[in-house]
Amino acid sequence: MRPLERMRKEWFMIGIVLAIGAAKLEPSVGVNGGPLKPEVTVSYIAVATIFFNSGLSLKTEELTSALVHLKLHLFIQVFTLAFFPATIWLFLQLLSVTSINEWLLKGLQTVGCMPPPVSSAVILTKAVGGNEAAAIFNSAFGSFLGIVVTPLLLLLFLGSSSSVPFTSIFSQLFMTVVVPLIIGQIVRRYIKDWLERKQPPFGTVSSSVLLMIIYTTFCDTFSNPHIDLDKFSLVLILFIIVSIQLSFMLLTFIFSTRNNSGFTPADTVAIVFCSTHKSLTLVNASN
Repeated sequence: MRPLERMRKEWFMIGIVLAIGAAKLEPSVGVNGGPLKPEVTVSYIAVATIFFNSGLSLKTEELTSALVHLKLHLFIQVFTLAFFPATIWLFLQLLSVTSINEWLLKGLQTVGCMPPPVSSAVILTKAVGGNEAAAIFNSAFGSFLGIVVTPLLLLLFLGSSSSVPFTSIFSQLFMTVVVPLIIGQIVRRYIKDWLERKQPPFGTVSSSVLLMIIYTTFCDTFSNPHIDLDKFSLVLILFIIVSIQLSFMLLTFIFSTRNNSGFTPADTVAIVFCSTHKSLTLVNASN
């Protein structure tokens, strides 16, 4: 394969590297309050674009059939909001006797209690041909459920309560997820023939929006370079996070591909991404 063809095929991975590099060079551009205004362009416009895009691309029958797939929904929500945080808590009991910074361990537990991500799981599921409709439902439902469940989990595992602005988060999720999805479905009814004839690059659009989200996320990270943490703890916790992520993805894959699981390969893709990825929406909202 020629280098140019290879670059076209792997454009998303190249885009991730470029986005992180750009964030490192000038993080002030993409931080909250910066020129890019991610508190508006990302939190509202980017997320709404992703779900409007999904509303346009998905057939109504696919969405309705996904709604009644109760076994899949139960598996994802129980794994991400019960098994995931409980397993992290047990693992951290072992790590608590090490020299790893205590606040890093508490941060890992906090992330473990978060609901599934609103946008990235949907985009990744769509990118590899998974059950996008199921990913949309579980991302949205899990986010709404997390408004109530996550503070309870934090109280249970960390012994500390967290005030979550229920009304503002609920309205934000409704306006950026549910409304754009419905509007996309309505628009699809009027231009259905054109969409099927032209087949717009919905996946490319969603992936491009995800690159913007990655860029602003790393801008926030690189804008705080002087974090008072020893390098050993930081490197070790990064290794632990990657190991946990890969282990949980493998575990969900094994469970969802058993002969009697009742899940299709497309369902498995949605399960792997929705069950093992976490959203920081509630973390940001409670700060």
